[in-house]
Amino acid sequence: MWARWDKMMASGEQSCEHMGLAEAASPSHVDLEANVLESMEQTVIAPTYGSMQPPENYHTAELVEFDLNPDSLFFNDGQRRVDYILVYEDEALKDQTKSTKRSMILKQRKKRQAYESNLMRHGLRLEATRSVVDEKLIFVKVHAPWEVLCTYAEVMHIKLPLQPNDLKVRDSAFNCFTKFFRVNEDIIKPEQEFFTAPFEKDRIHEFYIPDRDQFFNPSTRSRIVQFILSRVEYAIRDNVKKFGINKLLDSAVYKAAFPLHDCRFNYMSEDPNCPNERYLLYREWAHPRSFYKLQPLDLVRKYYGEKIGIYFAWLGFYTKMLVLAAFVGLACFLYGYKSQESCTWSKEVCDPEIGGNIIMCPQCDEQCTYWNLTITCNSSQKLCIFDSFGTLVFAVFMGVWVTLFLEFWKRRQAELEYEWDTVEFLEQEEQPLPEYEAKCTHVVVNPITQQEEHVPYTACGKCLRMTLCTSAVFFWIFLIIASVVGIIVYRLSVFLVFSSNLPRHINGTEAIQKYLTPQTATTITASIINFIIIMILNMVYERVAIWITDFELQRTKSDYENSLTTKMFLFQFVNYYSACFYIAFFKGKFVGYPGDPIYWFGRYRNEECDPGGCLLELTTQLTIIMGGKAIWNNFQEVLFPWIKNLIGRCNAVGSEKIIPRWEQDYHLQPLGKLGLFYEYLEMVIQFGFVTLFVASFPLAPLLALVNNLVEIRVDAWKLTTQFRRVPPEKAQDIGAWQPIMQGIAILAVVTNAMIIAFTSDMIPRLVYYWSFSVPPYGNHSSPTMEGYITNTLSIFNVSDFLGQSRPASTPAWFANVTTCRYRDFRYPPGHEYQYEHNIYYWHVIAAKLSFLIVVEHVVYSVKFIIAYIIPDISKSTRDKLKREKYLTQKLLHETHLKGVKKQMGKVAEKILQGIDDPYRQKYE
Repeated sequence: MWARWDKMMASGEQSCEHMGLAEAASPSHVDLEANVLESMEQTVIAPTYGSMQPPENYHTAELVEFDLNPDSLFFNDGQRRVDYILVYEDEALKDQTKSTKRSMILKQRKKRQAYESNLMRHGLRLEATRSVVDEKLIFVKVHAPWEVLCTYAEVMHIKLPLQPNDLKVRDSAFNCFTKFFRVNEDIIKPEQEFFTAPFEKDRIHEFYIPDRDQFFNPSTRSRIVQFILSRVEYAIRDNVKKFGINKLLDSAVYKAAFPLHDCRFNYMSEDPNCPNERYLLYREWAHPRSFYKLQPLDLVRKYYGEKIGIYFAWLGFYTKMLVLAAFVGLACFLYGYKSQESCTWSKEVCDPEIGGNIIMCPQCDEQCTYWNLTITCNSSQKLCIFDSFGTLVFAVFMGVWVTLFLEFWKRRQAELEYEWDTVEFLEQEEQPLPEYEAKCTHVVVNPITQQEEHVPYTACGKCLRMTLCTSAVFFWIFLIIASVVGIIVYRLSVFLVFSSNLPRHINGTEAIQKYLTPQTATTITASIINFIIIMILNMVYERVAIWITDFELQRTKSDYENSLTTKMFLFQFVNYYSACFYIAFFKGKFVGYPGDPIYWFGRYRNEECDPGGCLLELTTQLTIIMGGKAIWNNFQEVLFPWIKNLIGRCNAVGSEKIIPRWEQDYHLQPLGKLGLFYEYLEMVIQFGFVTLFVASFPLAPLLALVNNLVEIRVDAWKLTTQFRRVPPEKAQDIGAWQPIMQGIAILAVVTNAMIIAFTSDMIPRLVYYWSFSVPPYGNHSSPTMEGYITNTLSIFNVSDFLGQSRPASTPAWFANVTTCRYRDFRYPPGHEYQYEHNIYYWHVIAAKLSFLIVVEHVVYSVKFIIAYIIPDISKSTRDKLKREKYLTQKLLHETHLKGVKKQMGKVAEKILQGIDDPYRQKYE
């Protein structure tokens, strides 16, 4: 029987119809796969093992010697390509001193034997080779013959070429600018465009097959083999099927499973059977000297699959869009830096005659004392850079930029969906997860088809699972909030220490700015501690989020990843941004005044901002978290896999031996089950920093641009040189990250407007400039900022201190202080409404609310207009889609219809001639 099967597989001229598979016109993947197995059983006799005892004549991989060709991608016969590698340890060479261990080894061996036998029953060919370095390791090479590829290409609805694209391509007007950055087409040739359609064996002659060996590229072959590996059974226990390579990997039956890389990344092979795509990717994409080049996305997609290709396409597009944002942000920063020279209120703070004579009230109880305003001279000068009119312009610009980025990305994504054949992927190709199928024990009636379906849980069970998962997510979010509260308590406590140890001897000619202010010292230490806590909580919650998502039992991999994405981002959002939201919108807003301060938990006095506001503190927080995160991630991504691979190479013995390609790849690092999930998460968190708080840090896009230029090459270098080849996967888009970014874009307008209105001092300064610096309130005939500091710091009588708010001790140089100043707009002592908010305060509040409403409505209106004007799909892409549908209808369906009509015409002609007329005898 096996000889018969091999003969069918080796026949180069036989088509897929020789399998004799009978299926319906539009079968589901389950029905079609059942027909596949039924027809294969007629050719190959290999039973499914319902127990742990396979028969003696089981079929497993044939063990052969290595052919000493280190770059070979084929079986020893040089004809059959290796599509996948399975790795396990030979039980005969393991330590079997303990009976329990021997029993476990026996079970693993029987599972593997049954699994490999069923793989061969599905038509896969296996060949095993012992390791040349570690004799315990066995490498099982898996090959999918042509017939199996054809069958499962139809099962999986894989789109394959019908004919070359015959539409004219118009050159873009930007090609003359980008030609210096494009990859040399003589090195990496552009991929030929085809019109494609879901593969059908019955119409195989309609597809474009100039070379059968190239019709299924290596990534497609590997994807088909992985589909089979994830669904083949290895045991049945208690009427429950055990299947899938993932479970065998988790139970250590196999040590690894992966497709092969193409040859070596740093050497151009002269073997015609080695395509050298890995070398081209390393040279033109992953190498640091290629940092300025555009990415060869078609080759990335061809080699790694659409899922990795769409990630690098999105990351590259995001990086290109950051160029404009970084340029505008840098211009606004330089404008602010230049405006320091004309920053009147900062000069008043640093002036010994003005700021030097302003005594500020204590900002904490008992241990704090009076301090001189000139101590904040250095921070006020820095604040002028970020708190300027350019910041307002940049915040509005970023509100528009983020809309342009998302809309143009939709257009680019639509182009990639067409070019990479993923337009109808979710509806046609995506299959249920093996873990989901294994749990489908409940029967329900589909309200649409009125047919019985198997589901893993009832409606009540699903509700219970969702309740438990939601509760777990909220518990961890509250845990993060508790950690943020802990950081706030730390800030309040350590502020007392820095305040009590600060030098306070004031001399008009002394450079007080040499010393850190208590606020600055507290901010820096709290930001560093907050960053460390963020990293620790990330590692813990990662495992929790995966466990919760596994418990939900999602149907498809897209559903699984979208659910995990939502949980992880919700956690990361609170984890990374909560401290920034606290500084921007809560710190210094609810502090009362020196005679009646507001306390946390009745014990800790609430924090106050510097006289210039909390904007500089927010900038410091963003710089530490954003910069520290970027440095740590790049350090981790580069160093960790490199060190692990280096240790593996150092531990390997017999390095002088010729090592085959599959063994070289085995010693590389696995990418992990979640693939590029953490890369997406890292970039979307960065996207939040760039958009949500950009009003306080206009250099954020520039830092993000530099980081992304490094990130693209680091990720490419990892995949090409340090990791095993990733099993190729389909992906239509970037998944749940798209709506997440849209939500961030909407929130960014509000946060930036509120930062300018409530965190910066821009609105109070504008109100003073236009309303209070000229008569009847001011002493000048024209608007000016002179006197702003003096007129906007309220006065407090030190005799009105109550209880613990009074300083415990007063230095000698402050012994004669009778009044002090504090940041607020209140009436002075002696006024009939003393210590209540004055008219200036209500003017400022009205101006802030008006600014917030006007800016939000203007920016949202512009965003809506831009989103409406820019179509999600370009005209050229729409034309290609219509042309492809037309050709699919014409070549696949109309041709078949003509054949049916021709056959019916012959029948009708015979009837008219009186031949084979079933009614003729009746009428006679």
